[in-house]
Amino acid sequence: MKESVRELFARRVKELRAKRGWSQDELAAQSGLHRSYVGIIERCEKSATLDTVERIAKALGVDVGELFED
Repeated sequence: MKESVRELFARRVKELRAKRGWSQDELAAQSGLHRSYVGIIERCEKSATLDTVERIAKALGVDVGELFED
């Protein structure tokens, strides 16, 4: 079964965060999000808002589209 957009986003955030050697705490600090919310997103428990997607992309230094590339 194909990944949902939410699952793809969650996986990509985790991959890009790990590639930078960042903890969830570091990504939270860089994006201005709460640490627990980063975990919720990465576990695919809730959908991120477009504003949150943009904040995460900016923190990771990538274009928004890169968060949805397989």
